[in-house]
Amino acid sequence: MANVVVLGAGVAGHTAAAFLRKWLGREHQVTVVSPKPDYNWLPSNIWVGLGLRTPQSVLVPLKPVYDRVGIVFKQARAVTLFPEGDAAMPSPHVEIEYTAGDKNQQRELVPYDFLINATGPKLKFDATEGLGPEHFTNSVCTADHAFHAAQAFLRDVEAMKHGEQRRFVVGSGHGTCTCQGASLEYVVNLEAELRRHGVRDKAQVIYLSNEYELGDFGMGGAHIRKGGYITPTSIFTASLFAERGIEWILQAHVEKIEKTQISYITLEGEHRTLDYDFAMLLPPFSGVGLKAINASGEDISAALFAPNGFMRVDADYAAKPYEQWQAADWPKTYQSPAYANIFAAGIAFAPPHAISQPHFTKDGLPIFATAPRTGMPSATIGKIIAESIRDQIAANGHALRTASMAKMGAACVASTGTGLTMGSAAAMTVCPIVPDYQTYPEYGRDLRYTMGEIGLAGHWIKVMLHYLFLYKARLLPGWTLIPE
Repeated sequence: MANVVVLGAGVAGHTAAAFLRKWLGREHQVTVVSPKPDYNWLPSNIWVGLGLRTPQSVLVPLKPVYDRVGIVFKQARAVTLFPEGDAAMPSPHVEIEYTAGDKNQQRELVPYDFLINATGPKLKFDATEGLGPEHFTNSVCTADHAFHAAQAFLRDVEAMKHGEQRRFVVGSGHGTCTCQGASLEYVVNLEAELRRHGVRDKAQVIYLSNEYELGDFGMGGAHIRKGGYITPTSIFTASLFAERGIEWILQAHVEKIEKTQISYITLEGEHRTLDYDFAMLLPPFSGVGLKAINASGEDISAALFAPNGFMRVDADYAAKPYEQWQAADWPKTYQSPAYANIFAAGIAFAPPHAISQPHFTKDGLPIFATAPRTGMPSATIGKIIAESIRDQIAANGHALRTASMAKMGAACVASTGTGLTMGSAAAMTVCPIVPDYQTYPEYGRDLRYTMGEIGLAGHWIKVMLHYLFLYKARLLPGWTLIPE
């Protein structure tokens, strides 16, 4: 019997566990360890964050689903990996700490034959003074965060209905943030909701970002082909904002947030302030803080994890200047180079470097978007790792499956509204995610599959995806027919 342990039940972890359970015989065990009881379809948190959906509408309780399909579920957080075993348990295992129920805060050793680290990110609100729901700004990183953001937003809407003016700031809460696509979608939804509530004339909406240009999205921007024209995403996004009266501030590192004021540094090194009434600023990410110990009791965390806490995989981590970055630097199998039975999926794997060109102030402060690894890439990576483990168990050494972000595409749909007749979306596809200038010398991407448009059709896709992926998350009949 093989025991496969998956740490994390987000997009990557849940996908991997579901396919493993489908493909492996019942003589093999699949165990999921996650500190939260629910799967959260994160893209729809945007709607929750404006009061358009409830938190319950974007959550799927995991235990009933896993009990039904035969996956062992432990609501706990992973603490330490013992990839060589130790005196307490000679086989590879992970130490976990329960986060709920009768076992809350109790620790347990969970053995594994294969391990998938899909723990996702630690939300580093503490990287910026005053950032986060426990301080002065809002977030949509979790369903609970989004619910509280909606309450704050609707309070401001009520104040505007009584004649008060409000300034809304949405974007990046630190110079090294990622997930600019989520910020963009939230700001266009927020602006649309202000219009729907009839208070747009009493609001100023500002997008505040660490991006060098609009439409960077942590992937160096892109060029999209539409109607015979090739347009950079900087112009595409600027047009989107200009139509909606959304202002923008770029190349900014937020250094401090107070109750009504944001202090930030520009790439030129200027210190500026921005007054606000409502702010939704995303935090930077790091690994969750897993440790690793070898059989001799030595801390080998540095061998398994990059300095940012994400797990090293089969990428080229050699330091090199931006001009020497290549698509081949990016991982393909997501296997740990230190232990062949450990993999990392989704946000948990350490990228070899950013995708966007790095920029620094004259004092060396980094201000640029870091690499995204969410949504379609996370699910695809989770699935191919599951395939690799299935093949390893069945064929004892079968070649690993691959899914390089320098080969795969991704889609981003920034939609406003939740109904079928009212709404609009900026829909973009990019292929590959990591530009490959050796294969596509002019733009780094295949323009046949890199495109974008704004309209109702994209909105329909976003609404459809909401229902399809929640259906798929419940592992209901036919779930495998829904693509990643």
